[in-house]
Amino acid sequence: MTIGLLANTCIESTSRFAMELGYHVTLVRDATAAVQPAMMHAAHELNGPTFAHAIVATADVVTAFKAAARP
Repeated sequence: MTIGLLANTCIESTSRFAMELGYHVTLVRDATAAVQPAMMHAAHELNGPTFAHAIVATADVVTAFKAAARP
């Protein structure tokens, strides 16, 4: 799991590298930030699909974790 803040810098670069290493990358769109809305749009809508296997909301991640924790 990649943790960071700026979608168009640290999140993108770390996620791209993780994808190149063969990791499954999930980008959580409402858990990132950017200085300008255009940077956020670029990170999630333009660049994200090239390295992220999924682009989801925090609620989706929480739901998936809860489902995985059930016996």
